[in-house]
Amino acid sequence: MSITATNQATYAIDGHVGHVGHVLQQTLVDLLDLTLLAKQAHWNLTGPRFLPLHQQLDTLADATREHADTIAERAATIGTAPDGRSNTIAATSRLPQLDSGTLRDDTVIKRITEIPSTTAAGLRQAIEATADDPITQDLLITTGHTIEQQAWLFRSQQ
Repeated sequence: MSITATNQATYAIDGHVGHVGHVLQQTLVDLLDLTLLAKQAHWNLTGPRFLPLHQQLDTLADATREHADTIAERAATIGTAPDGRSNTIAATSRLPQLDSGTLRDDTVIKRITEIPSTTAAGLRQAIEATADDPITQDLLITTGHTIEQQAWLFRSQQ
């Protein structure tokens, strides 16, 4: 059995960067938007369940931000420049958005359950689309596990 080194040039030749890079870019955008939405809810939360939800929203934002960094670094590794600019996020995110202003705790639970669930559905599509790249797929599976768990933690409060 021989082992062949794979590098950016090999990815570029076989079209890997374009396909997997696009998948990683969309995943990055959705994760960054989820991070921002979690913080938006965190800052504007009101109601009797304020403290536990406030803390749980921070946990969601922190976990999502860490995964976004991993996904961006994977994109850079395979030769795709990750784009996390605010205008890119606003233009290409697939996530439902929150209303501005204060948000009641029951509304936050409902909406924050929907948003990670949408993110998780996108991750499942990304996992299927990257079957030819097990390293990227593994990162997406790990990210999907975290996002689905967070959605469950919010959903269980409804």
